[in-house]
Amino acid sequence: MDLPASHFNDLELSTQLLIAEAENRNVTVKVLDKKDNFLQLTKNGKTEYIKQATRTSADNYMAPLIMENKAVTKSILENSGIQVPAGYVFDTVQDAMDTYNELAGQDIVIKPKSTNFGIGITIIKSLSSTKVYRDAVDEAFEFDHSIIAEEFIDGKEYRFLIIDNKVIGVLQRIAANVTGNGTNTISELVESKNNNPLRGIGYKKPLEQVQLGTVEKTFLKQQGKDFNTIPKNGEVVYLRKNSNISTGGDSIDYTDDMSPVFKEIAIKSAQAVGARICGADIIIAGSISNPVMNTLHEVYSVIELNFNPAIHIHGYPHQGVNRRAEVHILDLLGF
Repeated sequence: MDLPASHFNDLELSTQLLIAEAENRNVTVKVLDKKDNFLQLTKNGKTEYIKQATRTSADNYMAPLIMENKAVTKSILENSGIQVPAGYVFDTVQDAMDTYNELAGQDIVIKPKSTNFGIGITIIKSLSSTKVYRDAVDEAFEFDHSIIAEEFIDGKEYRFLIIDNKVIGVLQRIAANVTGNGTNTISELVESKNNNPLRGIGYKKPLEQVQLGTVEKTFLKQQGKDFNTIPKNGEVVYLRKNSNISTGGDSIDYTDDMSPVFKEIAIKSAQAVGARICGADIIIAGSISNPVMNTLHEVYSVIELNFNPAIHIHGYPHQGVNRRAEVHILDLLGF
């Protein structure tokens, strides 16, 4: 899978894709700030400013403010009749610890209220340890002044990319993993996987490199493994519970397989927060192509909306078709 030939290859790949399509349309591109991936696009007297490929004038100021606050997003979605996980918002560690007994025994997710890319998120199955809970709470508070503890929704997670009231792409994101060969350690398998030229650091490649840090070490320990474990031939070992591409996960395109019912839920979610460009993360249990309508409320949950969704993951999925999201963004902006 070839990456776009670009003289802007020090920018994020999503921005590179947008630039390549803009130049294909004879739009003049000026990079205003490389570090922020901030562009100026001009054609026939029309000028648009774009940051990180999906922050544009198409969305008003309020939509990103809503989506960056997970608690506010959940409230708005729930009021719009959209299924979301039940949970709590905590402003202090003590508040969180005081609620431990109400959460004990449940599968829960603890995360910062206002961050993206899977940062500070911990998933705990059958909560039974105050230490594990406290560590997760402390981790989340490292990244925000408020945190969320909510029910863990069982099922498969899909990222829906919505542009101008249309679902452009759907990906299943699979948590960072390696497949054993009966010979190499987990550490060696990660090194080998990271040698793939499509993996990089800082969103300049389609996939991010797999990490071996504290989160991975803890998750492996829960499975009775460590970095020096040698998995059996064909054994898939997951290194994280969360499935973000930004933490080394893989992506599989399911756009053509996804039921219009779930696509409509994604569109309705974006409309609820007033977003023209939006990433919706939806957990779905059961069939994605033929859902049973009378139990629909039981088989899906919108767990998050993203105001700055990466488009390169839909352009270069680990498995699947290039959905050319950059085309739809430039169409939306009038180029």
